[in-house]
Amino acid sequence: MRNKITQLANYFFIALLCFFTISGSVQPNIVEKIRNQGEITVITLNSPSTYFEDNFGPTGYEYELSKAFSEYLGVDLVLKQANSLSDLYYKLDQKEASFAAAGLTATHITKQNKSVHFSTPYMQVSQQVIYRRGGMRPKDILDLSRGQLFITADSSHAFQLRAIQDKEFPELTWSESPDFETVELLQMVANSEIDFTIVSSNEFEMLQVYYPNLAIAFNLTGAQPLAWAFQKSGDKSLIQAAEGFFRNAQTNGLLLGIKERFYGHVGQLNYVGAKRFQRQTNKKLEKYNELFKEAAEKYDLDWRLLAAMSYQESHWNPRAKSFTGVRGLMMLTLRTAKELGVRNRLDPKQSIDGGAAYLAKLRKRLPEKIKEPDRTWMALAAYNVGYGHLTDARKLTAKDGGDSNRWMDVKDFLPLLTKKRYYKQTKYGYARGNEPVTYVQNIRRYFDVLVWNYNPDVELALETESAQMSSDIRVIPPLL
Repeated sequence: MRNKITQLANYFFIALLCFFTISGSVQPNIVEKIRNQGEITVITLNSPSTYFEDNFGPTGYEYELSKAFSEYLGVDLVLKQANSLSDLYYKLDQKEASFAAAGLTATHITKQNKSVHFSTPYMQVSQQVIYRRGGMRPKDILDLSRGQLFITADSSHAFQLRAIQDKEFPELTWSESPDFETVELLQMVANSEIDFTIVSSNEFEMLQVYYPNLAIAFNLTGAQPLAWAFQKSGDKSLIQAAEGFFRNAQTNGLLLGIKERFYGHVGQLNYVGAKRFQRQTNKKLEKYNELFKEAAEKYDLDWRLLAAMSYQESHWNPRAKSFTGVRGLMMLTLRTAKELGVRNRLDPKQSIDGGAAYLAKLRKRLPEKIKEPDRTWMALAAYNVGYGHLTDARKLTAKDGGDSNRWMDVKDFLPLLTKKRYYKQTKYGYARGNEPVTYVQNIRRYFDVLVWNYNPDVELALETESAQMSSDIRVIPPLL
């Protein structure tokens, strides 16, 4: 009897051991759980360089990159917004998101993010000291204490300043608050509310055109990596999936494509051009706003895109005329005007309607394989140089192994239409191929500015932040 009981106990023990072994072996890892749920949650910040909403829906560099990663995993993307960097790291620590994508510097280690693991870097940036043209320009670190330096609390900039204060310049002082991100700080410098701030180079590159009176005093750091932040865990399946994604992205051009979309045109508008555009916007645009909006609604276009086109074409001069004979706000040729039923090219309403109709026609004519926003950029190029020449450039692109459906590839081949060894291979021959490239890049930049200037949500957010300016400001005194 005792032997039987012992034997049964042994069987039970073995069965129990097998159960735990089997059940343990089939426990899903993080990636498997995400795939079973069908979605991945990402925490980010709301800013022009990370994530924001435009008239087409959610967009932004980090949004597009995160969306591509979710597609790589085969799941939907769920995006959560944090109120500040501290809030972002807190939410990540509380497992409210699988990872954080918000332009985070991978060298930035603080109490808030010490429990995170950074992914492979996807961009290199430097920290830049920004000042107002005509105001006090700091030449070095010590000059920063001569004026009011204000930065975002708990940021990589704050971390860098503390390191400098600890090791090199204990007399360094500054103020910081979690309530102010890059856009608000740049506006405060532009409005003379503070003297200096520190921002990442990619952010200033994108935002400088909105504040043409701001400039770079000097670089506070050399190149630093931007990366995603993941919770530290024994289960490394998600971070390993991200590593695989970034390796794949580098080979298929995804990173280059996203960078081109958000940064490929940002250096096009210099200080003089930006100032002039701002003046003309304040002075002339209101006269034609309603006409742009009417035409945009009629042809399913963004009125700010039409306004940006018109500025590039004529600087909003209804009587503009070029040496080639094109005329009016949208600089229509006589032939195109007749084709579109425009009787008077100098009439603002007719010119805007005609230009919008022609752009819509070109956009519709392009092959279905060309998706937005490349479709619009190529339609703009065709508006400038002609549909035939654009087609020639696309064929040259494909012949050389490029993607003829992507603007970032085609724009490299348009200038080749000025060279005989290339244009002799084409149907339509020589063209001033550099012009459409500059044309499109300028319009993209003007469009960015108009989207910013005519975005009520942004204006309301800035007013709200300004009203809360003194809510949580910390002044960092010099070290004794």
